[in-house]
Order: sequence, then C-alpha cells, then structure tokens
Amino acid sequence: MLPAARTTLRKTFSTARALLSTSGTSNPLPATFLRGGTSKGIFLNRADLPENPSQWDPIFLGIMGSPDPQYGRQLNGMGGGVSSLSKICVVGAPSPVQKQQGFDVEYTFVQVGIRDSAIDISGNCGNLSSMIGVFAVDEGICVPSAVDARAGVATVRSFNTNTQKRIDTTFPVALSDGKCTPLLELEQAEVAGVPGMASQIVLDFVSPGGARTGKLLPTGNPVDDLSVTIPGMPPKHIRASLVDATNPTVFVAAEDLWTLLEFERILPDEFVSDEVADAVDYIRRAGAERMGLDPRAQAQPKIAVLSSPAHRERDAADIEIHAFSMGVLHKAVPMTVGLCLGVASGVEGTVASEIAKQARAAHERGGMLRIRHPGGIVEVGADFGPDGEVRSAKVVRTGRRLMKGVVWW
Repeated sequence: MLPAARTTLRKTFSTARALLSTSGTSNPLPATFLRGGTSKGIFLNRADLPENPSQWDPIFLGIMGSPDPQYGRQLNGMGGGVSSLSKICVVGAPSPVQKQQGFDVEYTFVQVGIRDSAIDISGNCGNLSSMIGVFAVDEGICVPSAVDARAGVATVRSFNTNTQKRIDTTFPVALSDGKCTPLLELEQAEVAGVPGMASQIVLDFVSPGGARTGKLLPTGNPVDDLSVTIPGMPPKHIRASLVDATNPTVFVAAEDLWTLLEFERILPDEFVSDEVADAVDYIRRAGAERMGLDPRAQAQPKIAVLSSPAHRERDAADIEIHAFSMGVLHKAVPMTVGLCLGVASGVEGTVASEIAKQARAAHERGGMLRIRHPGGIVEVGADFGPDGEVRSAKVVRTGRRLMKGVVWW
C-alpha cells in the first residue's frame, strides 16, 4: 500500500472512531479473549456495540490491529498475524422470534483481514463456535435451555447469523443456588494442536447443509470438473467436490493436484510453497464461481487437499487433509472444514467418500471419521436422514478463558 493511501486510511479510521466515541461507544470496550479449539478470538457483547452494524468495521479493525500491509503481524492489536488468530465473535440476546423458536443466544462471527481492511461475515468459525455458550452464560446473556444435573452438563442453543443455522454446545457446569457456571478445566478431552487436556465441549451443527448456497451439493453433483487457468500454464481440468455443510468447501484429491502442477508428488513441506498455495487458490476461485460465490472473497469457500493416509498402526486415520484458510496452509484444520469433510465422506461419489471408503475397508472401521491433519487427529461425525438430508454434524472441542477486561480500538 502506498504511503498516501495509508495516510488516507488512517484519517478515515480516526474520523470513524471519533464519531463512534461521541455516539456513546466506549473506547476501550469490554471484551473477553477466549480459545476455542485451535483458534483464539475476541468475544464482544452485542449490547456494547453500536446498534447499527454498519458502524462496527473500524472497531473490529482497531481491535485486531488491521490493516498491517507492511508487516502482517497486527502488533497494534489483538490479532496474531494468521487467520486463526484474527477473529471476533459478537454475541447477544436472541430476537423475540428466535426466542420463540427455542434459541438461547444469537451470534455473528467476524473474520478480520490482516494486511487489508477486509471484514468478512460470509461464513462461520467452528472452533470459536464451541465457546459461544460458555461466553453467553459467563456474561449473563442467557441461561442454558437444557441442564442435565445428573450428568453435570448444560446445552446452549445458538443462532448463527452468518449461516442462519442452529448450533448447540454442550459443556460441563457446576450447579449452585439455581445458577450454573461453565467448567473448562476438567481433564476430559484433548484437541490435536492444543497442549494438555480440558473439559469436553460437544459442538453440534444442526441441519448444516446449504449454509451459504442453500444446497448440500450446490451444483447437484458429487464431483465436478473444474477448468483452472494458472498463469504461465495452459488451462487444465481437475476433479473437485463442491460441498456446502457448516461452510462451503472445495475438496480436491492430492494426486489430481500433483497432475495439475505436473509434479511427481507433493511432499508435506511443499504444501507451504508459494507455487502450491497459488495453484490451490486458483482452484478455489474456480470452485467458488461454480458454487455461485464470489471468487474474490478469501474467506469463502475454503479449500482442502485430500489424500489416503499413510499406514500407522497406533492412530490409523481414514483420510488426510491439508486445508487452506485465507490463502495460507492451516496448521491444523478449520473446524467447519473438518465438519464439512465429515459430511462429504458420507455422500456417495464425492472425492472424500472415495478416499475414506478405501481406508475404512482396510481397517474394518466405522463410526466417527478420523481425519489426520498437520497437527494430529480429529474425529467428526455426521448423521443422515433416510432421505439423505444431513441432520447433524458433531465434533468434540475444548476451550479456555484467557482474559477478561477491556480492549482499545
């Protein structure tokens, strides 16, 4: 970005902040910093923000320290220079209609650009979704819709505004004098990519199909033939499964990517190379156009490269994934992509189904889908109705309270 453009941008944000401050929005702003799964983010109470969402952008950019075009580290804010650390959740009370439908809370997920000023609310974050119920109860925004005193767990039913979908979280609680306090430090579960054990949080995406496009298979096909043009190379074709569950995702087989790039194969270290990352994004854009989505939006759809896992006796997986988020190889797997993969593997004829079937047959295993990603193993499950509709997609996460206070924007 040119110096003059940066100066203009700073003046614009300064003016916007001044207007917001005089309109009653506090600076600093009450906030909570939470880990959910393999992501971290700022959680805000909807009541503390301007009533008009069009005024939120300068607040979110200021909180995260964006844009940071020169260094990409977001050192002036709470962001961490990677997509999994540049996230915000806005949580509030449900509308009267949502309350009648049984929802306890409403939330909006925000993906904040790092080097640019992009504010993307087109999709959801599975990892941070796991902490919506905990935050809502901590803040007194809601009480859980269901409490099982015998099991010591509570369930919060959330409405996600990004996807217009219901997402339930079930987590351990302590009960005292009619109140429940979320417990996050029980040694019940572990998440690959996160050290140690913590309380088990069951994340349940209810009827996750068609989160953005309205259809589980936006084109109606389990596999599509995409025409991809990579600069310096003639147009080529690649098989891809375009699946929209929890978040729309483009799935391609690693061997097809190797052929497209004219590689003998792709070694793990080569997934972080610019050549592979650029090619993957061209495929993602082609998939976005076929799904009817904006190919310029980096956050949606996601894209993942799938392969048969190498045999490991101790923790044999059903499928291996290298997922890309905002153009960068994810160090684990975005949870919405993992859940989408769990659904895709149950849809006959998809790239995911073809690969997973071979591994499952070799290990004589059913049940939850075991996914190997760069950080370890994650298990996801999907429940289908007799008509093929996806009823639910579930995964176990953990979370941790990191900080509660105020944040300057």
